[in-house]
Amino acid sequence: MKKVIWFKLRLVMGLIFLWAFFDKLLGLGFATTKEAAWLYGGSPTYGFLTHATRGPFAGFFQGLAGMAVVDWLFMLGLLFVGLTLLSNKFIIWGASAGSLMLLLMYLAVFPPENNPLLDDHIVYILVLGLLVLKSKER
Repeated sequence: MKKVIWFKLRLVMGLIFLWAFFDKLLGLGFATTKEAAWLYGGSPTYGFLTHATRGPFAGFFQGLAGMAVVDWLFMLGLLFVGLTLLSNKFIIWGASAGSLMLLLMYLAVFPPENNPLLDDHIVYILVLGLLVLKSKER
């Protein structure tokens, strides 16, 4: 039963990253409209970095909005993390990259809206850490 839970946890985390990648790439109409899709000239980072950022680091993150290198790093990161988790290969690298991305997103919205310190980014970082520990058991 534990193996099934670990498998599902890894699968779900991989799909979270891949979903974000494909939604931003194709504009599937959830977080990203078709007109704002990366394939149609939109920036996958612009909306979040200009409108969602707040707190002491907002100015820094707003300055990164729409930069081509940031867009490429973000999209490649989403794809890499999702593929490593789904394929069960290079988990340490994928989880490390995912944790860094999540930490940066957390700092971009710090302090969180509904809690003075914690939000889903921190939970996902901890889950990725658990997946790394599990992958080292093999």
